[in-house]
Amino acid sequence: MLLVQARDLVAVLESETPSYVSVFVGRIADTGRDPVPLIAAAVEMLKTRLKAELIWASPRELLNIFQADTLGCHVITVTNDTLKKLVLIGRDLHDYSLETVKMFFEDAKGAGFEL
Repeated sequence: MLLVQARDLVAVLESETPSYVSVFVGRIADTGRDPVPLIAAAVEMLKTRLKAELIWASPRELLNIFQADTLGCHVITVTNDTLKKLVLIGRDLHDYSLETVKMFFEDAKGAGFEL
């Protein structure tokens, strides 16, 4: 979860040895820190190790897939719950907003509130 850990690992990897460097990005984000700069730096470090790949582990949201891709991360582990959100890509926010309000309304009615 620390850049120094990635540096230490890259320092001992052989250039031609197939390997993976896994960073638990979701856990970093859970602490309120932006993991993007760390991943960007790790991608750059791994360019010197031809057969090493970086894993974006433990994503928390669909946006993380796009972030990982943009940064050049080689692998991202994704839960089924996150994959189910793929249908939301490009969704009209006006329509999605209305659906959300309707959902909140139905939840309130279901809880016995009168609006």
